[in-house]
Order: sequence, then C-alpha cells, then structure tokens
Amino acid sequence: MSGRRRDSVAFTAVVTLLVLLGALVMSVVIAFSGAPGSLVLATLLAALPVGPLVGCFMWLDRYEPEPRSLLVAGLAWGAFVATAAALVFQGIGVGGGVTGEQSLAVVAPVTEELTKGLFLVLLLWWRRHELDGILDGIVYAGMVGIGFAFTENILYLAAAYNGTDGLGPGGTEALTSVFVLRCLVSPFAHPLFTAFIGIGVGLAVTSRSRIVRLVAPLAGYALAVLTHALWNGSTLGGIDHFVAVYGTLMLPALVAIIVFALYRRRSERGLMTAALDDAARRGLLPATDIPWLVDLRARRHARTYARQTGGRQAERAMREYQAAAIELAYLHHRYLRGTAPVDFAERGREHVARLGAVRPYISFPGQVVPTR
Repeated sequence: MSGRRRDSVAFTAVVTLLVLLGALVMSVVIAFSGAPGSLVLATLLAALPVGPLVGCFMWLDRYEPEPRSLLVAGLAWGAFVATAAALVFQGIGVGGGVTGEQSLAVVAPVTEELTKGLFLVLLLWWRRHELDGILDGIVYAGMVGIGFAFTENILYLAAAYNGTDGLGPGGTEALTSVFVLRCLVSPFAHPLFTAFIGIGVGLAVTSRSRIVRLVAPLAGYALAVLTHALWNGSTLGGIDHFVAVYGTLMLPALVAIIVFALYRRRSERGLMTAALDDAARRGLLPATDIPWLVDLRARRHARTYARQTGGRQAERAMREYQAAAIELAYLHHRYLRGTAPVDFAERGREHVARLGAVRPYISFPGQVVPTR
C-alpha cells in the first residue's frame, strides 16, 4: 500500500471514529436539552441557513471541486466532534471555577476554534494532496463552521423555547429572538471565524518558507480566536455594544473575507491557464484542450456537447477528463512555484494516465467525434 493510500485510510478511520463518538455525545446532550417537540422545531429552524451557506461555499469551490466525501466529513466534524469536544473543555473550565461570562468570552473561543481547526490540521497531515491553496482552506473551514453552528443553534433554540437559558420564561417570542439573531443576522459567524484558520492552512500548503508553513496556521488560529472572542464579548455588553461590534468588526471582516475569496476564485483561471500551457509544452495534454478546461462556462458547454453527441457515457468521460486535467493543473502549478508535494511525480503520472485513457473517447465542440 502506498504512503498516500495509508494516509487516506488513517484519515478516514480517525475522522469516522471521532464523528461517531461525537454524534453519540451530542445525541445525549440534545436529548436532555428539551422535549421532543421543541427539539424537532429547533432542528428545523437551525437547518434553514445550512443550505444557503453550503451553496455559497460550493460556488467558491467550482474551479477545482473538492471530494464530496471530505466536504461532508467537514460538516460532520463541525456538527459532532467539534461541538462535543468544545462542551467537554468548557465543562472542565466551569468545573474549575470559570464564570459563565469568562467561559463565553474566553474559554469558548479558544476551545471551539481549536476543535474546529483540528479538522484542517488532520487534512494538512494526512490528506495534504487535497489542499491546493487558500481557497480550499476557506471551503473546508466553512464546512466545519456550518456544521458547528447547526448543532449549536439547535441547543440555543431549544433552550430559548424551553426557558432553560436563564434569560426568560421561554416560548415563541424567545425562540423567535434567538432565531433572528443566530440564523438570520449572524449565520456566517462560525464559518467566518474558522475561515482564518483555513487561510492559514492554505498559506502553509503553498509557501516555500518553512517559517510561513509553521506560523501561518497558528496566526490563522489566533485571528479566529480573537474575532470569536470579540463577537462573544459583544453579547455581554448590551444591544449597543453588540451593534457596534457587528457594524465595525463583523460585517467588515465578512466583506473582507468575501472579497478575498472572490479574488482568489477569479485568479484560479489564470493559474490554471499558465500551468496547463506549460504542461502542454511538455506534451502532457493537447494545447487545444486548454480553453475548454479553464473556463467554467466552456466546461459546461463541453459536457453538454458530449451528452448530446455520445450520451451519458460520453458525458461521464468528459467529466473524468476535466477532473484529471484540473488536478494536473493545480499539481503542476505547485511544481512551477517550487512547492510540489513529495509524491508529485507519482501523482502527476496518475493524472496523465487518466487523461491518456479517456482522451481518445471524447471531443470538444468543433472537433470530430472519435469512434471506438
């Protein structure tokens, strides 16, 4: 078994085991947090922002789509592992004499970002080949943050409805207030915090500097904790303090992350074009294919053309060819930058072999359709 295969198996086994344990813990916690009716209602309300948020991160991920299994693993990690571990750490802190306000403003940001960020560390350790840069880090961090917020929102919504949050008698009015605050006004909070860790991990993957590879994830974690702590602290100072922090910190930080992510997404086309142009000069793929690989609209058009001319089988072949070419582009880009992974040659041969196996059976619009 190759080293990369062993790493993949180890990652899958560890993540699966921890997700199952976390799911067991959180199932018990949720079961004791309210009556079945209130939990169903809380779960439905907590799920409402999940779809739009996932859609946003999937849209960012369109140039080089990450494996769906890893994206689901990120969601599950956030929903079960990170939440369960954070509850344990915070319970230890409270048991050690930490007050509720101290736990919210200090312990929660430190432990929650640590437990969320651990998923990206495991990716960096065992599945580094799936991380091609900053955008990948943001996408995986976003998935973890979405999963964490979903489970946390269930607990907050159920507590508000049942009146067990210590803020009032509960009921529909309390539930509505928490829903508006957490699911409508700030559903992006946890993905935003953890995105800083994703950026740090992405920088570590693409940097030639050993110092940057070490410091970048730590700096990302520090920024995640800082923004999380400022956000949590704003809820302790009254509505005026909350609005001030929301307007002067959270929204600008969110806009900055969005602009940065869009910039990185826009630069993907130039990155892929340069890498594939060089790969074509080395004879790894035909240069005439490149325009159909680096433009998202052209990719869709090529798949549609393949389906119209050769049916579903031809469309699958086109998808396979595009996926292999995209993987080759990002790998070759890292080679040109001098940050190629240690298994660069092995992976490169695999991608080129996939391209060679599929290429005789596909054609792009305007080219003659080959026959078997």
